[in-house]
Amino acid sequence: MKILILGAGKMGSFFCDVLSFDHDVAVYDREPERLRFTYNCRRFSQLDEVDEFDPDMVLNAATVKYTLDAFRQVLPHIRPGAMLADIASVKAGLPEFYASSGHPFVSTHPMFGPTFASLSSLSSENAIIISEGDALGIAFFESLYRRLGLHVETYTFEGHDKTIAYSLSVPFASSLVFGSAMKHQPAPGTTFKRHLAIAKGLMSEDDFLLSEILFNKESIAQLDRISDALSELRGIIAARDSEAMAGFLERVRHNISTP
Repeated sequence: MKILILGAGKMGSFFCDVLSFDHDVAVYDREPERLRFTYNCRRFSQLDEVDEFDPDMVLNAATVKYTLDAFRQVLPHIRPGAMLADIASVKAGLPEFYASSGHPFVSTHPMFGPTFASLSSLSSENAIIISEGDALGIAFFESLYRRLGLHVETYTFEGHDKTIAYSLSVPFASSLVFGSAMKHQPAPGTTFKRHLAIAKGLMSEDDFLLSEILFNKESIAQLDRISDALSELRGIIAARDSEAMAGFLERVRHNISTP
């Protein structure tokens, strides 16, 4: 299969690595210097080069801010039957775009990134595949992700947004609150240092990505749950209520236990 990857960032380069030994892969990035991190593939810095390549699939690995723009720019350079694919963590606008594009599509979300995950060892990581996509595209990514050792779940676009609101909005908000209230310690403990490392990793992400994930319409309900739990904990601490604290801690242990 001929696969064109849009974007030569960390995830674009990762997919180039895993696909290029089984497929004819080209990577397009309008900043040619970014292409130096890719190998075993064709390198395009002009969209006119896409015409001759004639890809069977276009895998959009551009940053969330430019996902839709990248698709719109490449559409005039691909044939009508070419499949569109994205790995975006925020799906806002994509269902409507795919419906109007006239192209078969597949949408997935690898639930790992270059900041925290080891891209060379993904056996404990997860991926989501959107069920509304083309059957052949879904089968392609199911096979790829399982070959990489990923646990795969299938959701609708709506179900994806709800899942992301919980799995990303909650830890993102918690880390942002920690970072906004923290003070540097002369002798920080292990727990503090681990929280700080997570917050620093989070803040290395693109601001637009962080904002769009938190602006998910499902996020408010999750933030309300955090606010309610924090209010409850504050009340227990203010009252020095040992019995209530024991109950609170037991509930936490139950929630975080492996199902």
